[in-house]
Amino acid sequence: MKKFVFLLTFLVLACNQTPKEVEVEEEETVVDTIDIAAEVEAINQLRAAFQQAIKEKRYADLAQYATADMKGVTPGSEDWLEYRRQREARLGKFSYDSIIMTPQETVIASDSIAYDYGTSKVYYTNDKGESVELQDTFLVILKKDKEDNQWKMHREVASAIVE
Repeated sequence: MKKFVFLLTFLVLACNQTPKEVEVEEEETVVDTIDIAAEVEAINQLRAAFQQAIKEKRYADLAQYATADMKGVTPGSEDWLEYRRQREARLGKFSYDSIIMTPQETVIASDSIAYDYGTSKVYYTNDKGESVELQDTFLVILKKDKEDNQWKMHREVASAIVE
């Protein structure tokens, strides 16, 4: 009981002390110096170039739009799983015919991190020669490459639930 009274007394005294004045220096933050409109436009250009490369079947060029350690998660719905099965039958080769990405929100979080949220329609030709449309909702995290100062896709998570 003595320990409890001592602890309670200590806490009451500690809580009743007035905090010392803390001097806060206001500094210009990096976010204040970013030209948001220019960065969003650069991301729009990245997205357009990525879509164009797929449309033109320049799959080897796609790596330039992503970081070296890019990771992505595709939707797990039955239609997307069927696409993945057919892709694996083609020895895992990328095989979209085209993609139409419709961003709903692009946010510049800092001078080197941003995200792009929206929906997309992916088209591919199945093993029967039929054109198939897949839809998804995506969230892409982008990083600005320190060497070439270009935005690149770093992480992507997609869902077959289209919102």
